[in-house]
Amino acid sequence: MAAFARSNPQIDVPERVCEQIVSGGAIARLAALHAEAEETARLANLLGRSLYAAIALPAIALSILGFSGGASASRELVWCAFVAAASLAMLRSYARTIDQPFERVALKSFAEDMSPILLFAGFAWGAGAFLALPAGTGISGALLFVAVPAVTIAALLREREAVFLFLAPMAALASFASVLMPFAGGALCAGLILIACAAIAGAAVLADRRRAGEFVRPAMLPLA
Repeated sequence: MAAFARSNPQIDVPERVCEQIVSGGAIARLAALHAEAEETARLANLLGRSLYAAIALPAIALSILGFSGGASASRELVWCAFVAAASLAMLRSYARTIDQPFERVALKSFAEDMSPILLFAGFAWGAGAFLALPAGTGISGALLFVAVPAVTIAALLREREAVFLFLAPMAALASFASVLMPFAGGALCAGLILIACAAIAGAAVLADRRRAGEFVRPAMLPLA
């Protein structure tokens, strides 16, 4: 606009106004580039951390199977297959993107893939409340079953949307299992599971705001 005004003497635009227009456009472009760089960095971090999440989930599952006992071997194998499928999906998405770790298009595609993968991982883990935990499981054992993987996902991925996607199906299935199996405490156990999951989700929101600010776009897809 400033160049157009300068090239047309009929238009009386003060030089100071032209400079402000040019300066404002440069600032806006700089802000847009900064936002893109920040989003790319967060997506690249998500990519790198997803490898550790893919390794951690089956490792925690095997640890739980080693300590729980009581469930049939066939049910435990089914649960291991669910968790392994979620882990392999993360690894496949990671392997497809790691060759171009700073390409925004590839990174955004990776984040889009991770959203349904984490949702499935939450369902897979929550199914373990029916398949891997025996009836009569104590309240502390049930709480550890949901809290340990949720805190692990929150600590590794460091994205609130990732925590929500994983937590929501896991909390729902684990709370249902508390009543239907039932676990020790029944409805009380279900309520405590929901409270624990809500506390972890709230902590993830607070940590994300302290780290990145209110107006930074999240790397993961919003839950809309």
